[in-house]
Amino acid sequence: MTRLRPLGAIAGTLAGAAALAAALTGCVPNTPADAKAEAIAVTLKDETCTVDTATAPAGAVTFQVTNTGSDVNEFEVLAEDKLRIAGEKENIGPGTTVNYVVQLPEGSYFTACKKGMVGTPTSLAAFTVTKGSGAKTSASESKQVAQAVTNYTSYVKDQTGQLLAATKAFAADYAAGNDDAARAAYAKSRAFYERIEPTAEQFGDIDPALDLREADLEQGQDWTGWHHIEKDLWAPAGYTPSDAAARTKLADKLVADTQKLYDLVYAKDFSLTLDQISNGASGLMEEVSASKISGEEEIFSHTDLSDFKANVEGAEVAYGTVRDLLKAKNADGAALVKKLDTEFAGIDKLLAQYAKGDGYVSYTELSTDQVKELSDEVNAVSEPLSQVTAVLVK
Repeated sequence: MTRLRPLGAIAGTLAGAAALAAALTGCVPNTPADAKAEAIAVTLKDETCTVDTATAPAGAVTFQVTNTGSDVNEFEVLAEDKLRIAGEKENIGPGTTVNYVVQLPEGSYFTACKKGMVGTPTSLAAFTVTKGSGAKTSASESKQVAQAVTNYTSYVKDQTGQLLAATKAFAADYAAGNDDAARAAYAKSRAFYERIEPTAEQFGDIDPALDLREADLEQGQDWTGWHHIEKDLWAPAGYTPSDAAARTKLADKLVADTQKLYDLVYAKDFSLTLDQISNGASGLMEEVSASKISGEEEIFSHTDLSDFKANVEGAEVAYGTVRDLLKAKNADGAALVKKLDTEFAGIDKLLAQYAKGDGYVSYTELSTDQVKELSDEVNAVSEPLSQVTAVLVK
């Protein structure tokens, strides 16, 4: 989920939600960018951020984001309704600078940041995308792009459909008190969500409703979703699991929120772009680095390796969808393909060592050295994957 910390920032203090009125005053746009500007500088300072321009031409827009604050942060580009996420770069650690490329059509947007990746976006500032000259693509390439988007959209819909069916069965077992069956189905049901989580994150509050961890709750916030149920099923010492009425309420909410995701994905106006696919692949691997490696995602069930594998599978599918386009783009693209083919094979082979039945061993069984080996493999995939969008859409 989006609200998880990188390994080195777990101990940081979570930010509270800021009032929207206060949020509107934070970003300070300076001079407009012209069509030839290579990157728009963005500076994150915990609850505030500064974007160096209020405009950019349509097309591939590059933001160079520097986090000068004390906590992990994320940078967002919101649609005009301030709800739909047109693009987001998560897990930007203190003292780091990253380049983030997003394809933006002409229109009105808002930029924002979110300290700790929790709560309400802050520093909302108007951002206008003007008519651009347009990237020159051949008819053949345009057809390939359209086919890639169609194929990946079909994959997202398929995974969402399977998620809904699996969630209904899981929720029924949980509500009925069939804990052994629910525990057996937990990781397998969640895998459908983990493979397509970047898409779910585009729809405002759906991701936190489904996937919020207890550690990321804000004061007074109602805790719903998978991880509340996880705590009931793998109750830690001193914790009293939910009673029958509370279980029914949690189960019904989980199904209702999953149905909402399904309805949005199957809506006539649902669409994805090429950069959302490639950035989503990168985001899934960052998710592994941020929470699966540290073991904080599944803190009660310790089924982190199942989530780990689902994130990798989702990243591989997204990468596979754009692979041929990337390879044909230029020499840099071909080099990335060669590297990524090798690294994905490596991480798949490593994960296979921990398979047990139709799942994986408990994450608590791994030694420090084994966790380090996994972390190194994740980094080996993440680094070239983070470069794909910049090559693909430029």
